[in-house]
Amino acid sequence: MHLDLSGKTALVTGSTQGIGEAIATGLARAGARVAINGRKPDAVEEAVTRVRSAVPDADLVAAPADVSTAEGAEALASTLPEVDVLVNNVGIFGAQPVLEISDDEWRRYFEVNVLAAVRLTRTFLPGMRERGWGRVQYIASDSAVVIPAEMVHYGMSKTALLAVSRGFAKEAKASGVTVNCVLAGPTHTGGVEDFVYQLVDRSLPWDEAQREFMRLHRPQSLLGRLIEPEEIANLCTYLASPLASATTGAAVRVDGGYVDSIVP
Repeated sequence: MHLDLSGKTALVTGSTQGIGEAIATGLARAGARVAINGRKPDAVEEAVTRVRSAVPDADLVAAPADVSTAEGAEALASTLPEVDVLVNNVGIFGAQPVLEISDDEWRRYFEVNVLAAVRLTRTFLPGMRERGWGRVQYIASDSAVVIPAEMVHYGMSKTALLAVSRGFAKEAKASGVTVNCVLAGPTHTGGVEDFVYQLVDRSLPWDEAQREFMRLHRPQSLLGRLIEPEEIANLCTYLASPLASATTGAAVRVDGGYVDSIVP
């Protein structure tokens, strides 16, 4: 299967590490011109260097901006007036007892995890529709469906992305533009190893440790291990490609079977 995104410009928000950086790398490997985004210019430049190391002929754009603000989104649109592939990946998470979450914290999660994606879709979708081709993706989570008791505000924001994605897919109907949500499962990203070793024997090698963590603390996973960011990037790269032209308005799972449902 040849995934060719030559001639296309992609923007991946929050792509200076983890899943976002892996998606940027996958899109660059498929031939897209990729904009690397993050709040800190130094972190963006470092990510550009890493992606170029992985894909030596990559066409990359450093696009630092805080997309959780209207001003940041406007600045980004000035740098990138046209985008063919928009991957709304930026997000925040953290554990907090639900009765202790303040109004300001509820608003912050909505601003960063939901409204940033809405704002950028509103910015770039009209151009995609006019050109007759485009891809919009929202990186959601198994937490959109299996709301974690310790992160209800996070789960709420990811559930909202399912509605946002389906709604914008209807707006893009019959235009050549597809809009989808990607439901990522428990993933091996920065800080996760420390978290795992807080809960399992530190003397275990990493592969054994993560499997023990999944067995004890995420037993509903059918994969039995954490998902690697590249595995999520593989699906995102496919959905961005011309080969995924009939997939739209969908919530596509790459969760290792974590969500106990036979319906995607």
